[in-house]
Order: sequence, then C-alpha cells, then structure tokens
Amino acid sequence: MVLNSIDKLLEKYENGETSLKEEQVLKNYFSGDNVAPHLEHYKPMFVYFLGNQQEQYTKALPLKTKRTFNYRWLSVAAVAVIMFGVYFSRPVDYGTIDDPELAFNEVSKQLAMISNHFNKGTATVNYLDEINKGTSTLNYLNEIENSTSIIFKTKN
Repeated sequence: MVLNSIDKLLEKYENGETSLKEEQVLKNYFSGDNVAPHLEHYKPMFVYFLGNQQEQYTKALPLKTKRTFNYRWLSVAAVAVIMFGVYFSRPVDYGTIDDPELAFNEVSKQLAMISNHFNKGTATVNYLDEINKGTSTLNYLNEIENSTSIIFKTKN
C-alpha cells in the first residue's frame, strides 16, 4: 500500500502537481533504507534535495555599497582646468580697422558681394512675372465675356 502511494506521489511530482508536504514525504522515503528496487534511480536526486535543504549560507551579504568620494582629486582637477585655461587664453584679434576710409571701403565691398548674391537669387524668381502677365490676359477674357453677356442679355 505504501509503495502504491509512493508511485502515485512520484507521478504527481513528475507532473509538477505535488504540495510541499508531499515532496517532504518523498524526500523522507528516499532518504531511508527501505526503497523499492525499481525506484532506486530516484534515490540520489531526493537525497540531494534533502541535503541541499539543510545547507545555509553563512557569509554576510553587503546590501548597500559604500561610496566614498575623494574630494582631493576634485580640487586637483579644478586646478588643472584653471591652469589649462590661463595658459591657452590669448587675446583674439578680430581684425578691427582704425582707418575710417579703409573701413568704409571694406564694408562697401562686402555689401556689394551680398547684393550680387541677392540678385542671383531674384533672377531665378523672374518667371513669376510671366505668370502675372498670364493672369492679366485672363482678366481681359473675363471682360469680353461680361460684354457679350450684356449684349445677348444672358446675365441676370
């Protein structure tokens, strides 16, 4: 009778349907010396589970990491950045011109260049004038239609 119930429990165990108490019954059965010969191949597995259940982890787990920030390195980096800035900062010459007549000539030359570029851009938009001419021609056709409708009194 006990062997029959162990077989049923093993079948439930293989299907993943056993409770914790039923698994404990299986572990206790296979840890004993009275194991049926046809179930001997299950014995190492359940003995391992029973022994593994008794193991405990004794080392302490660090739950929080301790972060220590070394402020000395921050000050060293700040000094290095300041020294780098002081060493490489040179006065920048933006090309200022002291002579007013020379400055006027330079500005005139630059404005002429900008004007040429604007003229090139407006040259490509000249086709819009042709469209305006076409719409004015259509307005003449509307006038002719109005006059013919007055003559023939087709308009209300």
